[in-house]
Amino acid sequence: MIREVAWRLFAGEYNESNFEVGGGADRAPTYVVTPLGARVNRLFVVGVLTDVENVGTDGQPMWRARISDPTGTFHVYAGQYQPEAAAKLAKVKPPAFAAVMGKSRTYSPEAGTVYTSVRPEMIKVVDENVRDYWILEACRSLKTRLDAMREAIRMDPLTKDAFVALGYPEDVADGVLAAVEHYGKVDLARYTSLLAESLRYLLPEFRGFAAEPPPTAKAPAKAEPPKRTVAEDSEDAVLALIGELDKDGKGAPWDAILEAAGKRGIRKEALEEAVNELLDKGLVYEPVLGRMRKI
Repeated sequence: MIREVAWRLFAGEYNESNFEVGGGADRAPTYVVTPLGARVNRLFVVGVLTDVENVGTDGQPMWRARISDPTGTFHVYAGQYQPEAAAKLAKVKPPAFAAVMGKSRTYSPEAGTVYTSVRPEMIKVVDENVRDYWILEACRSLKTRLDAMREAIRMDPLTKDAFVALGYPEDVADGVLAAVEHYGKVDLARYTSLLAESLRYLLPEFRGFAAEPPPTAKAPAKAEPPKRTVAEDSEDAVLALIGELDKDGKGAPWDAILEAAGKRGIRKEALEEAVNELLDKGLVYEPVLGRMRKI
């Protein structure tokens, strides 16, 4: 059997998938088709592992982990049929940068509701440089699918032969056609914004690094960085606040965060939104209920 390619794609796209194809025949692979047409049997993700929990029993553990990238969170499950991955999850201590190679999975507890997850084949603790390179690779992959979907939207009628004639491989054509048929017209602007946000995440000025000193008379001024949004400024303020209030290394108490944010003019709704974004981006995590800590 041919080993399936491991896709590099963001949680923001993968978690919006609700279409699974294939299977049926003995050992026939199944694919999760994303809104942009990726036919995912295996995927390779790198992010911040923020939480590990045994949701099984002591005798038959089932480890659940969350791995965050700049767009959202992957949910990883490893049990008795993934002994090496389960053993690794049992030992790793969050937060940590982690790489996961695994199979795509969907779960539908009721009609109209679909959840995605990853069944790991391999888990490895990595460093920040590996995570950043993965973000870049995932951006390239996303850009390719965005371009392909734009071509598909312009075609009338959309056929596999016509799409292949544009130079796309047959597997890409199959994925795009399946996505268009199932999801209909996809909001490409949303995924374009997701791409831009992920690329910005790699820039120093968006990563909380110290600003460079002002230019001297002998050194020309550098170009101004893109203007930040109000939401991004709120996230930076809340991130700094969490760091200031974490006095004992066990995380900042939520009540203290709420009180300090109010004194600085940050409304509760804006605070909760900023915290959710920081959690999704893997910049903070919740070591225990009611406490927030920077990665």
